[in-house]
Amino acid sequence: MADERATVLHSWTVQADWNAPTVVGGQGARLQLADGRSLLDMSSLAECSNLGHQHPALVAAIHEQAQRLCFVSNAWGAQPRAALAERLLARSGFEGGRVFFTLGGADANEHAIKIARLAAGKPKGAVIARDRSYHGATHLAMALSGDARTQAQVDAAAFGVHHVPPPYAYRCPFGSVDAAQCGMRAAAAVADRIDALGATDVAAVLMEPDAGTNGIVAPDTYWPALREATAQRGVWLIADEVMSAFGRCGEWFAWQRHGEAGRPDMMTLAKGLTGAAVPLGAVVLSRDVAERIEHEMLYTGLTYCGHPLACAAGVAALDAYAHEGLIERSRTLGARLLAQVQGLQARHPVIGDVRGGHGLFVVIELVADRATRTPLAPWPQTPPALRALVDAAMAAGVSFATRGNLILLAPPLVIEEDDLADAVALLDRLLAHHFPPEPRR
Repeated sequence: MADERATVLHSWTVQADWNAPTVVGGQGARLQLADGRSLLDMSSLAECSNLGHQHPALVAAIHEQAQRLCFVSNAWGAQPRAALAERLLARSGFEGGRVFFTLGGADANEHAIKIARLAAGKPKGAVIARDRSYHGATHLAMALSGDARTQAQVDAAAFGVHHVPPPYAYRCPFGSVDAAQCGMRAAAAVADRIDALGATDVAAVLMEPDAGTNGIVAPDTYWPALREATAQRGVWLIADEVMSAFGRCGEWFAWQRHGEAGRPDMMTLAKGLTGAAVPLGAVVLSRDVAERIEHEMLYTGLTYCGHPLACAAGVAALDAYAHEGLIERSRTLGARLLAQVQGLQARHPVIGDVRGGHGLFVVIELVADRATRTPLAPWPQTPPALRALVDAAMAAGVSFATRGNLILLAPPLVIEEDDLADAVALLDRLLAHHFPPEPRR
């Protein structure tokens, strides 16, 4: 079997350090490795395989579409593209809106900014995003991201991007010790920045409504207050739902937890849109945004935008979420997972905070001292003991995702309940081994 180490560049890694196993198959929440092992996937790979691996409905849809029509460019119509757009508009309640299909999350966010500026009549209008966010790894997406890893590679100001502090309640940048108040202050910071720049010069605000690999889960006060602040100032609000949609946070789209009070003007999608079976992203526009660009030239798009194979997978994915009750299942199992991890927190002093749990997404933040909330390592460095924990888990047949001092639990929505419980039990044992409590003096 070919070895990638000498031939392939792998993303987000030092090439000389890359030594990952080869995956040859999968079923449900498990991956099959070339060496014969089965691995429980507790991260949905990159938080995108919401439907698990090799979901039969996705495989069948791709096969059937490939026999009928593999490709036609976006300049032509395609039945699966139309069907998927209709489903997305119906599920989101964006009747009268439109959908622009992309290749993934990063270009969905780039296209959303282009569309927002066009609809606002502000071709160089400012965009407000937040610190410690992630919106992709192309240059504009890196400018939008408040990501310490990539800030040196891009000049956000040159792209018209301005950042505000995040709604990070555990370490509130506004000095609040109350989560609800921290959420309100974070929303107020956006309002203040719009006012400082001048609303007439701001085209859009782009934010993650819930889950992200940055590990920040905003307080429930945040998103409705943000929606109110942007609406009052006539600025488009774009919800980056690339990771948080399709059941990950217990709803079709995370903003729906707030009802109409949380409805954005646009949202960006990818990852779970096809259950990661085929690359696909989307920008969903409200009726208001869509009507404003109806007679404008849309100078954007890539060759494979709205690829028929990908859209066919998207239709099958949305049907699977609905027919298998996976949105509701994620909500139920997410609450159970949160309670189980809070139980770990009571036993392990290294766990400083546990958050999430609206769906199958729970964040564990590790600390050197729970009383002072001192991190184990400066963000975004990963402490050596956590790396050792992940290696030990892999040897035991479970793959955990980490970032910095965080453990991100985001398994496929189809995970078996026994497997979920076993993974938490393994984590319990590994935390005790790799982060033993200090002996009492």
